[in-house]
Amino acid sequence: MNNPFRKRNGCVAALVMFLLVIPVIGAYGAEKAVDKTKSPVRMAIIPLQAVLPKAESGNSVIGPLSGAIYFGGKIAEGGEKVVEELLMEKLKNFKTIEIIPQEKAEGIYKRVSAESLKMPLLEILKKTGVELDADLMAVGYVFRYVERIGYDYSAEKTASVAFEINFVNPKDGSIIWRGIFDKTQKSLMEDVLQIASFYKGHGKWLTARELTKQGMNQAFKTFSGFEH
Repeated sequence: MNNPFRKRNGCVAALVMFLLVIPVIGAYGAEKAVDKTKSPVRMAIIPLQAVLPKAESGNSVIGPLSGAIYFGGKIAEGGEKVVEELLMEKLKNFKTIEIIPQEKAEGIYKRVSAESLKMPLLEILKKTGVELDADLMAVGYVFRYVERIGYDYSAEKTASVAFEINFVNPKDGSIIWRGIFDKTQKSLMEDVLQIASFYKGHGKWLTARELTKQGMNQAFKTFSGFEH
């Protein structure tokens, strides 16, 4: 004889089991979703280098990676370090990257360079990147870093900065992005095209650092983001 109470109890037990299983399935699904999340891009910043004009080339300098020709000039002491610092500051704004400790990147790059004097630059960078287990490498050069002489609203000589930043894939040596900035601040009377730049500088004569920061922001406008 069928027992209606037994059937009802059986349905209740099945419902309880179903409700207990749902959170487990949900947790498993969430775990799988996390597994699919991309890991951060490991970025190594190679110490930026100053590139000065050679006597036979006048004021012209050539980008070691790009081969592009720039108008070179004086580089104030520590100028390349300022550009490197502002690059680091800019990269830290990207949440999708993990910056490899600077001391480690610099140490390995210097050692590999010393051991491979006759090796092409890209091969040195590739070898350094492999040792650092880097996904990308920021390699930059400073061609001009002239400090302002004067004050915010009265300058005897204006700031002038030129630099190039390259993002290199150490696996094949390809350059996936290049950011370039080359500017000498001018007054609005000298160049009406400078009005946007002058406005960003709050209508004052910028220091070389301020001009570099403005240039770093401008260069990164062409960068679409980090992807593996």
